[in-house]
Amino acid sequence: MKHQTVSRREFVKLSAAAAAGLTILPGFRFGLDQLPTPMKRSFGKIPFEVTTLGMGGQASLQWTPADVDPVPIILKAFKIGVNYFDTSNLYAKSQLHFGKAFRKLNLIPGEEGYDKKLRESIFLTTKTHQRWGKPGFPELENVNNWSNGDSAGGAVKDLKRSLSQMFGDGEGNYPEGSYVDMVLTHNLNFVEEVDVMYKGLETPLDKEENFGVLVTLRDFRDGTNHTGLNPKNEKLIKHIGLSGHINSPAMMDMIRRDKYEILDAMLVAINANDKLYLNHQYNVIPVAQAKNMGIIAMKVFADGAMYGKYNDWTRDSDGVVRSVGTRELPSKPLIEYALTTPGIHTAIIGIGQISDDNLKCQLVQNFYASQITPDGLSQEKREKIERSGKIAKDGMTNYFQLPASGLTPPQDIKVDVENEVDIRWNSALADKDPISHYEVFMGEEMVGTVLHTPQTTTDPFRFTGKSNIYNYKLVTVDRAGNRAESEEIIV
Repeated sequence: MKHQTVSRREFVKLSAAAAAGLTILPGFRFGLDQLPTPMKRSFGKIPFEVTTLGMGGQASLQWTPADVDPVPIILKAFKIGVNYFDTSNLYAKSQLHFGKAFRKLNLIPGEEGYDKKLRESIFLTTKTHQRWGKPGFPELENVNNWSNGDSAGGAVKDLKRSLSQMFGDGEGNYPEGSYVDMVLTHNLNFVEEVDVMYKGLETPLDKEENFGVLVTLRDFRDGTNHTGLNPKNEKLIKHIGLSGHINSPAMMDMIRRDKYEILDAMLVAINANDKLYLNHQYNVIPVAQAKNMGIIAMKVFADGAMYGKYNDWTRDSDGVVRSVGTRELPSKPLIEYALTTPGIHTAIIGIGQISDDNLKCQLVQNFYASQITPDGLSQEKREKIERSGKIAKDGMTNYFQLPASGLTPPQDIKVDVENEVDIRWNSALADKDPISHYEVFMGEEMVGTVLHTPQTTTDPFRFTGKSNIYNYKLVTVDRAGNRAESEEIIV
């Protein structure tokens, strides 16, 4: 139980002053036991309340500087009440660092003093970039299989590697009772990857051939053995999700095709410069939100690119940011922006360093910045933060995101004419404003409108009308009145 010696209002007031760059704040140098109880939010359809701040598994947990011990970072996150923890099979020794911390916290099943209640109070997520369920995958263009272990090992090997590194001996063995709360299919970039991941679900499941990661992980979620890879009928996973930085349309495709009730959550890049790219907040995030998925924000500081890091994937400890914002671009508003993006439940942030000085401690500073409700910023304040985000590299920070393509016409238009004209299409892609509706024209005459809603299945948008031998076209209209016309459809 946390001592409420500093009220939430006092805490946020002091924190706001700190965010402004002030350094003389004796009243802010209180102990961790005086922090307010962290805010929590429901996590979509997952029956768990996540703290608005989650612990990222990269930064010093992956690219560890010589003078940093990652384990105390994890322990401090537990101490201040963070309950969402993120790591991956691609994050070097990150899972091993969690394993060391878990031993100190008595979170190893079967060992004396195992704290089952503490284990159940946290949500632990790892990831696999394996697209195939088992080894021996066919080599396909735009389909990569990566792991820090055996790159051809398949999804099961990655799952068991995670359990072994965090709860077992690190050599492939793990104690009975070990589990992760969720496995994400890591870093979705291309639709071709989606095709592979759904093999065995959208296509017949042939145990003699290879199949995708989703049907494989489902076996280890449900304790079934449809794939033949779970002969002990183990339940090692509670939830399955996806993660993506780059390609909103590919992620939308992944979610729409899930008619099998497999995907419960999504980890997605979102920051104040999102709209300068093919953005996620008006494309894939509303689709995931409409399906009541848990949604986790990442890349809140553009992977450190907003604070001096080079615009590329981190390669070593030189890419780890160890400061707390800047006077010109404080970190607090950037965190608030991510957490007030509609649909977001928590934000994972990698930690470069912690400190006993609360003003210099990234973890404590991120904690207070995350104490915000979903509606805690007005649209005007969000737009102000978007303008401030351009201070960093003129806004060109999101190297991990596709360039802006502008508002697009409806996608994949199909027309049938029999007794009536039947026009079907998939969602357009939004630009800097949400999509409002679609207009249907017969020649120069508008003959219908169709309201835009997030397309959560493969069922298309549809317009039917009297059959006429005529030219049609479809127009996307966003809430700012911008328009994008399709080519003429000759019927």
